Amino acid sequence: RLEMRSFGVKVSVIEPGYFKTAITSVENLERNFLSTWEKLPEETKASYGESYLEQLVASLKLMQKCYNSDLSQVTNCMEHALTSLHPRARYSAGWDAKLLYIPLSYLPSALTDAV
Repeated sequence: RLEMRSFGVKVSVIEPGYFKTAITSVENLERNFLSTWEKLPEETKASYGESYLEQLVASLKLMQKCYNSDLSQVTNCMEHALTSLHPRARYSAGWDAKLLYIPLSYLPSALTDAV
């Protein structure tokens, strides 16, 4: 964003929360993770263990319950950034972005790592 300023280009960053899209589809993610897992060397699989993969898939299914399906929150941020006379540097779309990601960004790294 700052690198483009010297070229006269104003960049706004849109930081969406967790929205229901093809990218966040549990089925797609699980299929991609399993495909990648199968390609790993046995030594790497042994280092992580089968439980790692199982826990990853379980956490994806848990996160699916927190999806936000109202993508207009993201497109509204995009519209404002494109049409506003004075667009903001950053936009956060979704309750999780506003209530979790923004506050976490102000905390020390050691604390955010713990969270």
